[in-house]
Formats: sequence, structure tokens, C-alpha cells
Amino acid sequence: MSKKPLRNGRMPTGEHWTKLLRHTMETPAWRALSTTAQALYPWLKLEWRGPDANNNGHIQLSTRQAAAKVGVSQDTACEAFRDLQRKGFIVQTEPACLGIEGAAKSPSYELTELKMPGAEKDGRKLYLQWEPGRDHPVQRSTANNPNGRNGRDVPKTKPRHENHVAPDLKIMSKSGGPT
Repeated sequence: MSKKPLRNGRMPTGEHWTKLLRHTMETPAWRALSTTAQALYPWLKLEWRGPDANNNGHIQLSTRQAAAKVGVSQDTACEAFRDLQRKGFIVQTEPACLGIEGAAKSPSYELTELKMPGAEKDGRKLYLQWEPGRDHPVQRSTANNPNGRNGRDVPKTKPRHENHVAPDLKIMSKSGGPT
């Protein structure tokens, strides 16, 4: 069975691979990453389709998928995404959302190491600007319904004060009169 050449004329190898640059891995930002974030980054980079079909800025990997690939809980995978954002390795370009049919759509990310589609320059490499104590901003997912259940506003509870004076209570005795 012969394989057909790809559009670029190359023969498919059957293997999908990515490279991690030693220069990137020796930066202070990389060394400050959690081990889970370091393990997650190559999986994000594997979602990139290469320079010919550049999808940087539209790279999608859900928290569930990341947790399964790295072998951690979803909360730990979510924290790894935030750690990669704090250190400048990724930037969230689109938030997660629910589609019309209720199918979830993962957030989209830009790998700052790689060139964006149509850009003349190389990637922004925000991780080179990172310093301890000066984290990059993290975009968190918002609640799907921030105003309450099923689109209705939920009434807020009244605060309870320590010095709240209750109305005088009248205690009735068995004889029927107040005591």
C-alpha cells in the first residue's frame, strides 16, 4: 500500500512530533513552571499544525483532554494552564463557550514562542520578559450564568449583623398572661 505525498510534496511519516528548544527550557520562566505545566506545554505544542498551516492563536485543548494526556485531575490541569499564562508561554485568545446545540467549545490559545499567522516577526516570547513576582495576567473562565439560576436574578440574602436587636418577645405563661 503506497502513501500519497502531502500538499507540500513531503511523504507522510505517520508520526506527529514537536521540538522543545533548549534555550526556552533554560529560561527562568520555564524553571519556575510547575512540573505539570512543563508536561502540558508539549501537548499544547503538538496541537500546532506547523508553519504551513499555522493555527497559532486557535490552538484548542480542553481541561479534560489535558488532564487525560498529562495524567492529573482536571483542577491540576486547570492550574497548569494558569501557570503557563502567568509565565508568558501561552495567551488565551478566545474564552470557552457553549454552542447552539449545547456542545462545549474549548478556549483558544496562542503559543507566544511561535509566529502568529500572517505575522512578519517571530513569536512574542512573553516568557523572556517574566521575572519573579511579575506574573503576566491570567484570563479566567467566567460563569455561564453569572446572574443566577436559569437567567433569573437570585435575591441576595440580607447581611446578619452582630448588634442586630431582635424585637421584644413576650413570653406567655400557662395561665395565659404575659410574664
